[in-house]
Amino acid sequence: MVQLPLPKHISEEEVINTIDPNKDVDGFHPNNIGRMILGQPCFVPATPYGIMLLLEHYKIETKGKHAVVIGRSHIVGRPMSILLSGNSEPGNCTVTICHSHTKNIKEICEEADIIVAALGRPGFLTADMVKKGAVVIDVGITRVPDKTKKSGYRIVGDVDFENVSSKCSFITPVPGGVGPMTIAALMKNTFKACALKHYFEEV
Repeated sequence: MVQLPLPKHISEEEVINTIDPNKDVDGFHPNNIGRMILGQPCFVPATPYGIMLLLEHYKIETKGKHAVVIGRSHIVGRPMSILLSGNSEPGNCTVTICHSHTKNIKEICEEADIIVAALGRPGFLTADMVKKGAVVIDVGITRVPDKTKKSGYRIVGDVDFENVSSKCSFITPVPGGVGPMTIAALMKNTFKACALKHYFEEV
């Protein structure tokens, strides 16, 4: 596994391209990204995969829903938009991707049935941006100074959980929400890689 981000003097692309696609349990290799886009068997990036498992477990209705993904990273935002729009269950959403250059982001979020916040800005998604009954998934993990903590910091997400949670039908906490699901997805991909090695030649 390659822990991203890498130091600036190391080429992320070059390093990822050296990974055997059949051992790429993070789902970062271009072969796996391409297969995911085409709806073919692959290793799905762990965090988006974990979110899809979460939606499946809690039987969140996604078909025909409007999903807004805030953030366009190739680790979370872009693959998340592909999975949510895919012809699968969960999936079949109409997806809007928002980013730093998106205009009227508040109005776009207000129309969303499902919001995935993955931009790395603490408390970015506020209550006035979320409609009643929306499903909110907080991917953000930021350490902010907190002198009351032994570590000197606390971990917060991209969502103002305290004020947003009262409006949601479902919401993930930070920490303890998407993070553990990312680990679970990594374990599922690792098991799959082992099974493929012994029973199949490729993904």
